[in-house]
Amino acid sequence: MGKFRLAVFNTQPPQLYFGGVEKRIIETAKRMQNQADITVYSGTKAGFKKPAIIDGINFVPCYSTDRIFPLDNWFFNRSIAKKAGTIDTDVYEAHTVSGYGLLKALNNHCIKKPFVHTIHGVLADEYEQARENGYQSFRGRIADYFLHRLAKLEDETAKNATLIVTISQYSLEKIKQFYHVDAAKIRIVPNGVNPEQFKPSEDQAAVKRQLGLRNEPCILFVGSLIPRKGLPFLVEAAKKVVKEYAETMFIIVGEGPLRNQLQRKLEATNLSGNFTFIGNVKGDKLPAIYNCADVFTLPSIQEGQGIVLLEAQASAKPVVAFDIGGVNEAVRNGETGLLVKRDSPEKLADGIIKLLSDEALREKMGAKGRIFVAENFTWDICAQKMLKVYNEALRT
Repeated sequence: MGKFRLAVFNTQPPQLYFGGVEKRIIETAKRMQNQADITVYSGTKAGFKKPAIIDGINFVPCYSTDRIFPLDNWFFNRSIAKKAGTIDTDVYEAHTVSGYGLLKALNNHCIKKPFVHTIHGVLADEYEQARENGYQSFRGRIADYFLHRLAKLEDETAKNATLIVTISQYSLEKIKQFYHVDAAKIRIVPNGVNPEQFKPSEDQAAVKRQLGLRNEPCILFVGSLIPRKGLPFLVEAAKKVVKEYAETMFIIVGEGPLRNQLQRKLEATNLSGNFTFIGNVKGDKLPAIYNCADVFTLPSIQEGQGIVLLEAQASAKPVVAFDIGGVNEAVRNGETGLLVKRDSPEKLADGIIKLLSDEALREKMGAKGRIFVAENFTWDICAQKMLKVYNEALRT
């Protein structure tokens, strides 16, 4: 059997962004070169203006705005809907809501080919979590409004897709709950990590020195600085951690709208000296950053899975996180990390302190975490499972 043609749609160009969705697109595509000819259609963001071929993958720009969400998403979807009649492929795959106008356009052109809708975090679930946490700012209310609208579009696309792919059992249950689609057309394909890229360093102290640190305890967070990542809980937890370990440094990797708010809160609580914000880090530089950590933490209040949890464990770092969503599928509580009661800064602090106080436990959990990830969550495994989904869609 020859190669099939796969068209993938995502608002952000995955070769220029390093979020979980983008990593999945790139890493799975690299591993399917012998089975599929892959073309990725994405927005004209981060300077992406001309078609490119990278690692055998075709990248095609489709007009969008740059940076302004959700207008970038709306313009991108409008662009690909206009191109629907000219995209010659065997299988379509849209990530999240990066293809909500495409299905209707394909039907208008009488094109009946399989359409796979890959849902990462379920937007309707994220919206409900946002409502429960009651954002007070004007910006927060605007964000909630657009999140609600996008969840409606995700719902519509899910109902009309040939197959739905999602990343965890938790997300599958939320798709059923909010979108009322038949579970028979949902497939679970978790995200992955490359254990050869994310691996422990033999000299943690050297990595710390590169970040301007000495040998003080180091707690690492990697992710967007957005409400659902729960960073205000980490700031509260830090108060207790610093009382026990005064020199502890919290390294924050990532950018987002909460940065200024977080920094103001740190100043008000005299914790600014214990936090370092290093912004976004390019993909090839990120593996080294994990090796500065004694403990990795992800205080998210909603998470479909969390690729950063896999990267941390592959780097042999023990994890402390809230016991929520797909997190408890990506971390083995008590074996590869500690999962604590959601929304409790005190419990989050207790978990961090427990690991900082016990080097042997950190090493034991880190070693088990690396084995756990290598056996269950690699990009090779992810790519093989996605190939099965595409072939099933082609037979539908």
